[in-house]
Amino acid sequence: MTADEVWVWRSLLYVPANVERYVAKAHTRGADAILLDLEDSVPADEKDRARDCAAAAAETLAKAGADVAVRINQPLRIAVRDLEAVVSPNVKALAIAKTDGAGHVRLLCETVAEIEAMRGMTPGHTRFIVMVETAAAFFRMREIAAADRRVAALVLSSEDFSLSCGMEPDADTLYVPKVHAVIAARAAGVAPLGFIDSVANLADRETFEAAVRRSRRLGFEGATCVHPDQVAVLNAAFAPSADEVAHATRIIAANQPAEAEGRASFQLEGRMIDIPVVLRAERLLHRHRALAERAARRSS
Repeated sequence: MTADEVWVWRSLLYVPANVERYVAKAHTRGADAILLDLEDSVPADEKDRARDCAAAAAETLAKAGADVAVRINQPLRIAVRDLEAVVSPNVKALAIAKTDGAGHVRLLCETVAEIEAMRGMTPGHTRFIVMVETAAAFFRMREIAAADRRVAALVLSSEDFSLSCGMEPDADTLYVPKVHAVIAARAAGVAPLGFIDSVANLADRETFEAAVRRSRRLGFEGATCVHPDQVAVLNAAFAPSADEVAHATRIIAANQPAEAEGRASFQLEGRMIDIPVVLRAERLLHRHRALAERAARRSS
């Protein structure tokens, strides 16, 4: 699994691993990835059962064509049990809850590498989505994101981070830290996932849609969600529109003769186009193709 594959996870739907009726329908909800949860949505006395359920669910969901990720627990003694239960060819990524620092990431990487080797898996198969959830870890985001090649994405969690900072999780309070998360992820070469608002905002669809569209403009590539009704919003907002694809295609086409003439800039439709604009168009078309390839694989 390459980092690019995680970059095209527009929507990651949380499903409590111990709630079988949710798990059974998860692959029908349209999410790019199913995020089986062993952490916050699972009560303490259900952790062991959730762990067993997750391993079985991952196999079932993978056979149904779904991409599967699992959010593991902190502290370490519980995290290791989670890893031993769920690391398999059926699980493409692990969401590392409450990531504390680069050393935390590397320690889990060593453990996962040992499990992969023991189970005859391809080395490096299991990618990491690192989740920063405290004020202290916020200042280590870049180091966390760059800690190991397994890291494919960074999330600054709205609810837990806001709790750690003593602030309300809304668009105003989260704007600055979330933009910092985008910059930290890009500096480390991994995908920034998330949106600038509370993940728990279910009632106001219009506000949710606006928050997600804004978050894409600010550089986010996708986000987790807690309800199936949010999936379609994420999938639409984090995918290039038909107009965007057409405009990017025209930019690339117009760049070819300009490049042949030795020019690095040109005018198109009343705007000056130079190298950063061309590169942005290439990136958009790459994402469009990746999403089309994903859709083709799922329908085959």
